[in-house]
Amino acid sequence: MKKTTILFLWLALVGPAWAQAPQKNVQSNASIDVFWERFRAAVTKSDKMAVASLSQFPIGMPYGVATIRNNAQLVRRYREVFDTQANAAECFREAQPKTNPDNSREFTVGCKNEAGDEVVIYIFTRTRNGWKLTGLDNLNE
Repeated sequence: MKKTTILFLWLALVGPAWAQAPQKNVQSNASIDVFWERFRAAVTKSDKMAVASLSQFPIGMPYGVATIRNNAQLVRRYREVFDTQANAAECFREAQPKTNPDNSREFTVGCKNEAGDEVVIYIFTRTRNGWKLTGLDNLNE
C-alpha cells in the first residue's frame, strides 16, 4: 500500500511535467512557423522596413564583414545581406527552418549558391520580443 501511495504521488507530481514537455516543443515550432512566414514574405517582397522590424541589432555578419548596427544600415546594405552569394528571395520560397538541437532558442535557414552548395546561413534567435534575425554566416568566407 505504501509503495502504491508513493507511486501515485510521484506520478501526480512528475506526470504533468511530462505531459507539458511535448506541448512546449509544438508551441515553439508553431511560433517559428508563424515568424518564418512573416519573414519569408517580407524578404520575398523586398520589404526592407518589415525585415528590419523582424531583426535584432546588431546583426552578426560573416568573418571580415562589419556588423549591421541598426535599421538604416540594414536598409542601405540590404542587397549585401539578401543577394550576395545566394538569392534569398528565391531561396526563401522553398527553404524551411532547421531548429538547433543544442539550442531551442535558435533556428537557421540555409540558401544555396548557383552551384547548388548551401553557403549562406541565416541565424534566427528567440528574443524576449519574439523571433528575430540575429546573424548571417557565409560558409565560403
